[in-house]
Amino acid sequence: MQLNKIFKGLVIALPVVTMMACTSTDDSAANAATENARIAQEQAVADRKAQEARDSMVEAGKVAPMMTPAEEMKQELMALENNQLVYFDFDRAGISSKYYGVLDQHAAFLVKNSGQSVVIEGHCDSRGTPEYNIALGETRAKSVQTYLLNAGVSPSQISVVSYGEEKPVNNSSSEAAFAENRRGVLVY
Repeated sequence: MQLNKIFKGLVIALPVVTMMACTSTDDSAANAATENARIAQEQAVADRKAQEARDSMVEAGKVAPMMTPAEEMKQELMALENNQLVYFDFDRAGISSKYYGVLDQHAAFLVKNSGQSVVIEGHCDSRGTPEYNIALGETRAKSVQTYLLNAGVSPSQISVVSYGEEKPVNNSSSEAAFAENRRGVLVY
């Protein structure tokens, strides 16, 4: 009888133990499936972000295509030609510090492009004798030349010419017109 009770207990316990074992296996499988789904979702998000980054690089390439060195030089030269004036005070040839940036840009361009040359024109207003204005225009042009030479530009890249009062940009006799005519011009 004792054996019969043990046997009955096993018959009842075995299905319960089996059920419990299956239930814990199902939980492990469910946990593993959930973890795999989470990893797959994270990977999908990472892949999407990587694709967006690649797409944005392609779009950026469309906006700013690579330029050849010749095209780059031409673009730099056009920018410099829009900023080529240095103005001087009355009867002075010293360069004001506000023009150092302009001249530094020109110097950097000329150092980088050793085959390029520049002519520095010196100009004056109409006050003073023609001889005096020619000499002052030359002194102004040479001031700009000295600045560029000190910035590393080769002397063979620079020429100087003085027009004195011969080529005014404003023919009026006002102080504003005189100020416009007292200039150095960098011409490529």
